[in-house]
Amino acid sequence: MPDWLATLLISLLKAVLVVLGLLTTFAYMTLIERRLLGRMQLRPGPNRVGPMGLLQPAADAIKSIFKEDVTVTLADKLVYTLAPIVAIGMALTAFGGLPAGPAGSLFGENPWVYNLDTGILALLALTSMGVYGIFLGGWASGSKYPILGGLRSSAQMISYELGMGLSLLGLLMIVGTTSFHGIVGWQAQNGWMILFQSLGFVLFLISSFAETNRTPFDLPEAEQEIVAGYLTEYSAIKWALFQMAEYVNMITASAVMATLFFGGWKGPQFLNALIPGISDWPLIWLIVKIAFFLFLFIWVRATLPRLRYDQLMRFGWKLVLPLALANTVMTAAFLAFRGSGGLWFLGVLSLAGVLALLVMSDRVRVLWNQPSIRPEGDIVRAGGD
Repeated sequence: MPDWLATLLISLLKAVLVVLGLLTTFAYMTLIERRLLGRMQLRPGPNRVGPMGLLQPAADAIKSIFKEDVTVTLADKLVYTLAPIVAIGMALTAFGGLPAGPAGSLFGENPWVYNLDTGILALLALTSMGVYGIFLGGWASGSKYPILGGLRSSAQMISYELGMGLSLLGLLMIVGTTSFHGIVGWQAQNGWMILFQSLGFVLFLISSFAETNRTPFDLPEAEQEIVAGYLTEYSAIKWALFQMAEYVNMITASAVMATLFFGGWKGPQFLNALIPGISDWPLIWLIVKIAFFLFLFIWVRATLPRLRYDQLMRFGWKLVLPLALANTVMTAAFLAFRGSGGLWFLGVLSLAGVLALLVMSDRVRVLWNQPSIRPEGDIVRAGGD
């Protein structure tokens, strides 16, 4: 067999394994989330289908597959069908570039599907393509409510992509590479990036909540609304594909945060004194870190109320974006004038920014929570006078 064909087949096999792993994780994340939300809200959650409710994801999958697939008469049939495929396709593709271990640690093969020097840029580009799935789904539905929901969702995601990209510029200036492997290797030698870019991490975390449409930024398909945004005219398996894309994006966001700020697939180095080589075990540490962030997503959903849409947009443009710019300027200035000093002072400055944001939260809140006051003459009274 030619080498190129063997390499292609191995890459395809790894891609299939990644897709199966992500879809299985998605299926059971729905169960885990509902059970955890039940515990947090003092109710049992789903526990009827199978032992301890473990077959609930299978029941949901069967229901979605065999449920009647209703299509609106005025819908653009081709785009209406392609939109959820685009959303889930971009979500699954983005995960393949993240390293899960050192080279050759997966039965002699590399534990990643593809390796690009422009790792972060490629991932941000792929996740940005998911916006097309949402907007096209709303536009192709042939109804006014979905297109309004699609516009609202697109504006939200594009707005927070700016803050997300800028929050990573400080990290890229410190490391000097956009490759995930280079970033993981740098952290193994110098310490986790969270120590030096805590403000950047907080901004990236907030942007990740908005990008994945999770509470308190779940305006695209707000559960309590009568009209469910761009999803209004979708049902059955097409609706399930959109939900699948949201959960896969959440898993990818968790893996990206673990890779960029918490050492990636490498564990804490001090544990090597207890068990030699434990910090270099492939897959294990990345899965543990992803599980932590997934729990954080669920915890926040059970804790925080949803923002209004005007609050959400003001929060992104008046707080996240300016702070991301400030973090970029601060990091650039420090690297330009630090001389031969280390990065610890930058870490202190970044942590001080996070603490100042928490301490001044009541004063900062007016940036996104200030109600608009309409002139009295513009108010139309119920009686018409």
